[in-house]
Amino acid sequence: MIEVAKLYYQSDYSQQEIGTKFGISRPTVSRLLKRAKDKGYVQIKIVDPFFDLAHLEAALKEKYSLAEVHVIFSPESYYETITAHLSHFAAKYLEEVIVEGTILGVSWGTTMYEIARKLTPKKVSGVEVVQLKGGISHSDVQTYANETISLFSAAFQTTPLHLLLPVIFDHVTTKKLVEKDRHMRYIIEKGKQATVALFTVGTVRENALLFRLGYFDENEKMRLKKQAVGDICSRFFDAKGEISDQEINSRTMGIDLEELRYKEKSILVAGGHRKLAAIDGALKGKYANILMIDQFTAKELLKWNEPHE
Repeated sequence: MIEVAKLYYQSDYSQQEIGTKFGISRPTVSRLLKRAKDKGYVQIKIVDPFFDLAHLEAALKEKYSLAEVHVIFSPESYYETITAHLSHFAAKYLEEVIVEGTILGVSWGTTMYEIARKLTPKKVSGVEVVQLKGGISHSDVQTYANETISLFSAAFQTTPLHLLLPVIFDHVTTKKLVEKDRHMRYIIEKGKQATVALFTVGTVRENALLFRLGYFDENEKMRLKKQAVGDICSRFFDAKGEISDQEINSRTMGIDLEELRYKEKSILVAGGHRKLAAIDGALKGKYANILMIDQFTAKELLKWNEPHE
């Protein structure tokens, strides 16, 4: 009985192969396997990952007072794998919630581009898609800003509203002059009117995307690394979710973070260990009411303490 059970459960032999090996019939093998389970020699444990996900969702929803939490199962904790699964879910979610008359505000970056690529075109009228922050840089680093908003717009059969400006100006006076232009003012106002906002968080690591686009000098990078934990739409915030550098913030072209608090759906899509501090700060700042996150990061986030605590 024990030998039959070992061959079947540990060595993946079929019941027919076991019967042939021992010179017994297949029904006899089946009876021996059942007897082994009845006696407790064989114990089968089924792990349901989705049961765990529901508990994580409830705990995060309570911790951060969120309207919705979606913990997405990822088979591995590698950032690329997590991003692939999060972006797939976010694309399917958007296809359901975007309806006639929706104004969708989108950010840009790798995660946003992956979501845009996975969208299935939906027949819907009256949708507007607007860029929530400036999308121009003179760096060779690919941001996919134009491709991202174009893919979102194509999926929902509309014309994109590009914010064709640098996301961070050198001088606040230049930014204020540009904001007076009625065309720019129109797009900025559309961003404020967006009923659904979709974004991720950036980090303040040395190789963070914004740090590679040539917007900051070394002194500004050092300031941000010291004061901030991350950014949303290129607006940097600290561990409490408050703007970390008012001078840089005043030169930033895009939606004010406070505006995100009043959206019908303010959706943060982010995962991976390196984004923990940024996700925590963003949620403490109440900039999202919907969170999409993987189970690895969700577990860590529930135990997350601010660095100085």
